[in-house]
Formats: sequence, C-alpha cells, structure tokens
Amino acid sequence: MGARIRSLRKEKGLSQEALGEKGGFHFSYLGQIERGEKNVSLLNLTKLAEALGVNLLQLFAYVDEEIEFTEQENNIQEIIEMLRESNGDKVQLAKNLLREILKSNSSS
Repeated sequence: MGARIRSLRKEKGLSQEALGEKGGFHFSYLGQIERGEKNVSLLNLTKLAEALGVNLLQLFAYVDEEIEFTEQENNIQEIIEMLRESNGDKVQLAKNLLREILKSNSSS
C-alpha cells in the first residue's frame, strides 16, 4: 500500500509535505506509511485518495498495474472533482440541475 501511495504521489508531482497539507496529515506520517511502518485506517486511505485525486480502488492496484475505468466512470470522477472545487451554492445548483436532467431521462 505504501509503495502505491508513493507512486501516485510522485506521479502527481507532490512532495510528502504537499500531500500532507492536502490530506491533513503530517509529512512524517506519510513517510512511515510509504515505508510500510504504519498501518492506515480506511478513513485515512479515503482522505489520501481524495488528496491524490484518485478513486479509492486505485490505491489497491499494483504499482505497475493501472486500473482501467470506463468513459462513464471517468466522467463521473471528473464531475466529482469539479464539484469539490466549487462553492456550496454552485454544488446545490448542480445537484438541482442533475436531478432534473435525470428525472427527464427516466421518464423518456
């Protein structure tokens, strides 16, 4: 797990300090995780995945193996990232629009 986190962190061009700031962790704790010296809770894995901008499942892929996602899954992930970067009013507006779009699709 630690090797995978290190690989993704480096792939994203993040230092341990930068990833720590994004995820709310001390950089020394991240170093311990990457070296396999610390066990990580599922909650912290979720926070790390979010800070790395990846799906939680991607943390469980082998270092040399990439998980292939469908175009739909990639689109959903992109929408989630856009929503995370938006303020509360825009998130609420997007939710309302999405509800209306999906409602009209299900009745078609």
